[in-house]
Amino acid sequence: MRSSTLAELATTVPAAAQVFYRHGLDFCCGGRRALEEACAARGVDVEQVLKDLEAESATAVSERWDTRPFSELVERIVSFYHARLRQGLPELIAMAEKVEMRHAGKPNLPEGLGALLRRVEADVLDHLAKEEGVLFPLILAGRGRDTAGPVHVMELEHTGHKEDLLAIRALTDSLTPPPHACVTWRALYLGLQQFEQELMEHIHLENNVLFPRALAA
Repeated sequence: MRSSTLAELATTVPAAAQVFYRHGLDFCCGGRRALEEACAARGVDVEQVLKDLEAESATAVSERWDTRPFSELVERIVSFYHARLRQGLPELIAMAEKVEMRHAGKPNLPEGLGALLRRVEADVLDHLAKEEGVLFPLILAGRGRDTAGPVHVMELEHTGHKEDLLAIRALTDSLTPPPHACVTWRALYLGLQQFEQELMEHIHLENNVLFPRALAA
């Protein structure tokens, strides 16, 4: 298991994605790294990660999306992950702008977060439109070999999304609210944490499951 990639483990081992997220391991855009290598680079104890994987996999219920039909995988991505982004980002933007307005001048204020999230939303919505309007129809039509170009573009944009997540963490002290944070401020950071985890799971399903299968079909 040490030599398996994060992507392989996140795809086949129950609860692996959640364990990796908790330990700060990039299983989406950085999913092609071996577990041991990724832990060493991050300064994470690989033995603890292996223990967590074993403990949580014993009780977790996992869906093996790498074995499901393309139609079911695409439906899962669109109906859950895409829908969550369209619904959740406007709420996060509203909370960020409210916090910036009401707490101007206070220590640790995530100044500029609202503007960053508005730009993220624009980029994400454009990305989803390309997938739903071009890439996914090609895959569902059985034209996986024609998707090399669109897949390359989507993977580049996924890297951009990951960089945006790092920028959000930089503005928010790694999503840690200060002691004086109000309820909205704390709720904002919890919402951003959920957004981050779901976006990483979403990118993992596409980069490491859907795209490779489509190109090989």
